[in-house]
Amino acid sequence: MDSISHTGAARVPWNKGRLTGQKPPLKLKEIWAIRIRLTEAPMHPYRMQQLIKARGKDEVVNVRQRNSLYQTIERLLRGNLIAVRETERDGAFPERTIYEITEAGRDTARLWLREQLAEPAREFPAFPAALSFLPLLTPDDVRRQLEVRITALTRELARTDALRESAAVLQVPRLFLLEGELMRATLKVELDWVTCVVNDLKAGSISQADAPSADHAQSHPAVSRDDGLPEH
Repeated sequence: MDSISHTGAARVPWNKGRLTGQKPPLKLKEIWAIRIRLTEAPMHPYRMQQLIKARGKDEVVNVRQRNSLYQTIERLLRGNLIAVRETERDGAFPERTIYEITEAGRDTARLWLREQLAEPAREFPAFPAALSFLPLLTPDDVRRQLEVRITALTRELARTDALRESAAVLQVPRLFLLEGELMRATLKVELDWVTCVVNDLKAGSISQADAPSADHAQSHPAVSRDDGLPEH
């Protein structure tokens, strides 16, 4: 499986020598636009969107807005990662542009993928950020909101299991289901943890008394004042 192996050479930045200036990493939609072409025929953006949805990759790639996908295509073109192969017209349908991968796009996709697999990224998700501000709410309010979250997590876990069962019936190789396995494992860990916190809130072992006092805030400003706001 050459597509998921590498030579062991020193890792270089994904965009070294390919794009000028300080560029952000490729988005998943862009990688999928490239990845589809790596194994299949050239195609137009709408077909790319159809394939992403048909294969269940819209679980990890947001392709709801077609305009966003076209913006992605434009960015790939500007970076010389894909190229226009041809323009076709089918009867009364509007003219469609067919795109194909470039060698630079192929190399960039592999470099990006190796980097994402090897190096954990700090993604700053919203839920841990919200947890850092819990003292703004009463323990009972926190418990109620987390109970709502438990319901949502349980529902999402059931939906994920249903997708896994469908894939098993279709005998989809595990290689193409790994992202779903990770998503399920992450959901299960979060569900178990939130359930434990709710139980502790009910038992009273987590309370406002755990929050830093004013005296503690004055004696430990670096610990207590983490909002970056100046003192008044």
